[in-house]
Amino acid sequence: MITKISKKDKKIWEEFLTKKEPLPNKDTVFSEKKTLKVKTFDFHGFSLDEANTTINKLIKDSYKNGVRKLIIVTGKGIHSDNEKNPYSSKDLGILKYSMPEYIKNNPELMILINEIKDASIKDGGSGSFYIFLKNNLKK
Repeated sequence: MITKISKKDKKIWEEFLTKKEPLPNKDTVFSEKKTLKVKTFDFHGFSLDEANTTINKLIKDSYKNGVRKLIIVTGKGIHSDNEKNPYSSKDLGILKYSMPEYIKNNPELMILINEIKDASIKDGGSGSFYIFLKNNLKK
């Protein structure tokens, strides 16, 4: 262990002590979260074809505009007319299930997406989901 302080180090220390400049608080600098651009879209009342066309355009436009998180509200499908039609799927006809499947099966959209996951209760719970888009470096 070195017990002597060099003249250079001593001079730097003295200059530091004489300055009245406040030090940056490293705790607050690192705890600040980056704010993501977030966009919410409600698909209540959309048909399956309308929803798929709209989500396709929404994802592409959001990616171009630097939006990083989409909150997609589909509803839970409890008021869906699919129950009355014996020839339609009771699950896949409901936007809640069919929209994520449409996106996952579309390679053109999946190139732009990092992750698709269920939304938290505050953003709609089981009646919505998140799409996290990749960072568009071309802005």
